[in-house]
Amino acid sequence: MQGDKIPHKMLSLDPFSTWMGIEILECEVGRCKIGMKIRKEMLNSMGKAHGGISYTLADTAFGFTANTHGKYAVSIETSINHIEALEEGDYLTADCVVEKVNNKLGFNIIEVKRGDELVALFKGVVYRTQKDWEE
Repeated sequence: MQGDKIPHKMLSLDPFSTWMGIEILECEVGRCKIGMKIRKEMLNSMGKAHGGISYTLADTAFGFTANTHGKYAVSIETSINHIEALEEGDYLTADCVVEKVNNKLGFNIIEVKRGDELVALFKGVVYRTQKDWEE
């Protein structure tokens, strides 16, 4: 399966990301940009977006991008820095670029933005299996 088609297949099989309202904006081998709007049911007790929302968006971009190389890739380590509080109605994008990849591991950095403003920075490491994505 062509790498740029894999994220679309992954999204079609992912009810959680579908519930989140995640959409694929751009995709090519080694890079994926996705977006979503924060809804009321995504807020915490302080009226701000739950930290898991920006984490989930970044993690999804991470997973989609890591798999564009055509092999199943699974997360083995992630971290996020939350930089700005997020509000209901904010539209977020997560842009993931593969920084380094070898036979077994991939290293990715994901920027989460509200417009041009960086609101979170996510880093992830994937283990690349030998299993191919199939049509």
